Amino acid sequence: MRDFLKAIENDFKVINVENEISTKYEVSKFLKQHDKEVVIFKNIKESEMGIISGICNTREKIARSISVTVPQITSRIVEATENPTPIEKIETTTKNFQVSMDADLTKLPVPTYYRKDGGAYLTAGVIIAKDPETGVRNASIHRMLVNGTDMLGVRIVPRNLYTYYKKAEEFEKPLEIAIAIGMHPATLLASCTSIPITSDELEVANTFHNGELKLIKCDTVDLEVPDCEILLEGQILPHERAPEGPFVDLTDTYDVIRQEPIIKLSKMHYKNNPLYHAIMPAGNEHKLLQGLPQEPRIYKAVQNTVPTVRNVVLTEGGCCWLHAAISIQKQTPGDGKNVIMAALAAHPSLKHCVVVDEDIDIFNGADIEYAIATRVKGDEDILIIPGARGSSLDPRATPEGTTTKVGVDATKLLDKKEKFERVSKMLD
Repeated sequence: MRDFLKAIENDFKVINVENEISTKYEVSKFLKQHDKEVVIFKNIKESEMGIISGICNTREKIARSISVTVPQITSRIVEATENPTPIEKIETTTKNFQVSMDADLTKLPVPTYYRKDGGAYLTAGVIIAKDPETGVRNASIHRMLVNGTDMLGVRIVPRNLYTYYKKAEEFEKPLEIAIAIGMHPATLLASCTSIPITSDELEVANTFHNGELKLIKCDTVDLEVPDCEILLEGQILPHERAPEGPFVDLTDTYDVIRQEPIIKLSKMHYKNNPLYHAIMPAGNEHKLLQGLPQEPRIYKAVQNTVPTVRNVVLTEGGCCWLHAAISIQKQTPGDGKNVIMAALAAHPSLKHCVVVDEDIDIFNGADIEYAIATRVKGDEDILIIPGARGSSLDPRATPEGTTTKVGVDATKLLDKKEKFERVSKMLD
């Protein structure tokens, strides 16, 4: 992470906060005011460690981390997920960390972000685990509620880690895990990608790193983790649950309290003067890391339907989760509507989808609005799908996530294309 920080400090604004700041609400208040900058808190009231936030809070920073431009992010993720690179370099904890000790979460500057939160939350911790049967490794980011000096509550949704955990429960065994905090953004991005359960996110990360990613062998669990500022080792306990929440999710609204699994930590390691990575809930970094990795999945599904798809974006205004804009080279009158149906199926949480021509910049909200204003006739170009499965994060959906989905075909009429030509574009 520090190498990346040095690489971007001349091109992106980095705010160093020297004043004493408390982890209780003060960190979050400052981050809310600086939602697109990198912020480093150097003087934390409750800890000797510093806090960093914002290393992934713009598409430009994410693009830089994987050595592409913003419009190339989706294609680069597709390439990496389809061509994972095995990792050969493995080192010890003693070579990479200057401090190793029994786990003690009071050492970490874990913020409490909002006043109704269930407590202090780890928000940038990547959990590494292995399938108890196959040994396939998984890396995924999860929110974790501090429940004591060595205990965490963890929100696990039914995906890979959940599958591993349920298998371990069936064997009446705990699931060994490691938690990496403060990683290179490319590694963090890889841990958020959607790949088959038989694949390894860290090998995707190694492709991002051009085969140069190193892993660190843990001391008390049989796991290897990427280089990071802080490493925690432990287990998810079988058959034990504790209340988790409330927590502010992507939509800037509170998620409900649930009974969730418990992590028991055994050991922790950290570097000299470590920087604890904090992701602001409902901030840009949260939205982009959760939503942006879904764009390649939508792109591939749409490409199977309309091969001339150009790009996909889950917009920040739609929480990088509920709204998509898709650019295509339209070839037949039905392309726009076929794209809408493919996109809604590929990302079930998607609520509203806009399809535009390739002359529209989907990274520019005003350009998308222009397409809707000039190329949409409501009774012909808007699809309304009631009673569809959506996102549980949508405050307008039912508790089960049922909602109404809307698709907007904002593409030109092929037989009247000249009517929609943008004169200003001819000056380019």
